Amino acid sequence: MDNSIEVYEKLIRSAARRLKGHARRLFQAEIADALCHGSARAAERRFGFDRNAVATGQHEAQSGIRCLERFAARARPCVEVRTPQLAQDIRVLVEPHTQADPEVQSARRYTNLSAREVVQALKVQKGYSDECLPSERSMRDILNRLGYRLRRIRKAKPLKKLPETDAVFANVQAVHERYRDDPETLEISLDAKAKVNEGEYSRGGKMPERLPGRDAQGT
Repeated sequence: MDNSIEVYEKLIRSAARRLKGHARRLFQAEIADALCHGSARAAERRFGFDRNAVATGQHEAQSGIRCLERFAARARPCVEVRTPQLAQDIRVLVEPHTQADPEVQSARRYTNLSAREVVQALKVQKGYSDECLPSERSMRDILNRLGYRLRRIRKAKPLKKLPETDAVFANVQAVHERYRDDPETLEISLDAKAKVNEGEYSRGGKMPERLPGRDAQGT
């Protein structure tokens, strides 16, 4: 007889583990009411149920109102939440290599540092060990949650072709054909380029430093 009771209790525990959420609470409440005289504590001692879940299931069965589960709140906190210092160190390393949205359509910031480079910088500059750092894939998620978009900063785009470009070259070609056989005309080829700031950013770039011994024309 005792063996039969143990078998039944084992089946009850197995059935409870297979259920989830609301269905599990109602099942545990029914078992407590039928076999434990309605005592949630007795159900906890006998079957290993959570007495709070049993009490909630009894309340749901009596009132007919289902309690909503908060499964998202059970998740483990993010790395940057558990270790605020890590998040601060990441910002210190990434901020000098970021750029705001050029079109000012969002608050996202773009960085030219990859997740692997951030992990390596944390090791070299901040003294983190491998055991204290997340993986490269997790670092990509952390950067996204901190508001950084993992994308290479776009360099300044060259000016697009103007509508007058073809007309200018056609005029040059016509003049060249007109004076090509004229012995009194001297043809000079001049390569003229506009001055453009150099650097990673489309605005605020720096001109290259002038090398010693060179004049303004670079000769």
